[in-house]
Order: sequence, then structure tokens, then C-alpha cells
Amino acid sequence: MFDAVFLITVAFVILSTIVALIFKRLHRDKCLKDFADYTVTLEEKSGKNIWGRMRVENTGIELIYPECQTDSDGHIEASYIVYKFEYPSIQAFVRYHDDLTDERKKLRQKDLERTYHPGLLRRLKRKTQNLLKTVKDAMAEVINLLISKAKKSASVGATLTSQDKYVSKMKNELIGSVGTSYEPLLERYIGHKVVLEVIKNDKVVEYAGVLKDYTAEFIEVMDVDYKASEDALARKADFVVLRKIGIVRHLAE
Repeated sequence: MFDAVFLITVAFVILSTIVALIFKRLHRDKCLKDFADYTVTLEEKSGKNIWGRMRVENTGIELIYPECQTDSDGHIEASYIVYKFEYPSIQAFVRYHDDLTDERKKLRQKDLERTYHPGLLRRLKRKTQNLLKTVKDAMAEVINLLISKAKKSASVGATLTSQDKYVSKMKNELIGSVGTSYEPLLERYIGHKVVLEVIKNDKVVEYAGVLKDYTAEFIEVMDVDYKASEDALARKADFVVLRKIGIVRHLAE
């Protein structure tokens, strides 16, 4: 009996670890992923700005400098890394159009046109994703019900109870892998011009642009006349902000 429980425990540890690694590796925020390999300016709430080519992973982002830089202590630096737990310190990821190469401008324009006029496959993909988001809560309830029922079984109940930690880990990874929070108020305005209110320096600033996408954490707007500060000149840009500080307030067309 001891050997059987031990082997099941080892199996749960291995399986939960594999599930976690697979889904964590595959899952990257969609809004941030849209900016991957583009030249992006990272604005922090502290006022610090960092500029570089953006690399996106599930654990954070990295901005790769076009040239190595030397800091005040004489250290040579090639990139700037922001970890996921540091996202609340971010004001915005800004992709200025005049920072892009001609090739990247063409890719960005194609992406914008697909947002305005999505093809059949793109619409089908979106509907499928929305369906997955909609049933996310139902999935959680079903999994909880199945586990609860299984625990009442004399044959597997004791074993499952002893593996609660690993069962919960697998359940959370599977449910969390669905990706984003479905927001019906926003969904119908994807590809439309909207007004986004952003909290910046304790003030609410409005930006008009095309709603490209949203996730549980971020919202992405394209074709904005973006000002880095009140005194700065407006520049055409696309940007991503945390949903905690940015909300769509109006339909603009």
C-alpha cells in the first residue's frame, strides 16, 4: 500500500510539473506579444523611459538595446528586463510609428487592416477563443465537481485527498491556460475607434484610437496621437496599458 501511494505521489508530481511547464511556456499575453520584435518605448510610472526591441516571455519582457550602454557605475548593459511581478510599475508600452523600419511599418499596417477587416479564419479564431473564455468558469466547476466525487470513492478518494496540492496545481494550470477574461462590453468594439481613459500622474488622460485587443491584464489601442507628457509633441503610436489604469469609456465612431 505504501509503495502504491508513493508511486502515485511521484506520478502526480511529474504530471503536474509537466502540465505547468507546457502551459506556462506556451502562454504569453496577446497584447504584449503583438509588440514582440518591434522597437518599443517602456514608460514606467516613476518617469523612467527605456527604449529597445521587445522580447516577450510568459515571465516578463526584455528590451534589447540597439547598442550597448554604460551606466553610471561603469557597467556595460545590453538590455533591460521587466519581470511579470513588476508590471504594476509600468505606465505604458508605446510603439511609435517613426521608430519603426519600413519592413516593420508594413507588418504593422497589415495587422491594423486585419483588425479593421478580419478575414473568415480570424473571426472564427476569435469566436473560438471567446467560447473558451465563456466556459472557463464552467470548466472550473466541472473539475471541482469531478474531483469532489472522486474523493468520495473508496478506491481513489484517500489517494486524491493525499495529493490535494498537486491536483490543485494541475487544475489551476489547465483552467488558467484559457488565457484571457472575456469582456462582452469590449468585444463588440474590437476594430473600432474608441476613447481610452488612462490614469497618468494622478490625472485622467484620454486617447482616441482603434481597439486592437485586450487580455485579463492589458488593453491595446492602435493609431493614437500619443503624448509622453503634457509638454511633449504628439506622435503617432500604438500602445498597451494595464487594464487597472486604462478603460474604454466611449465608442468614437
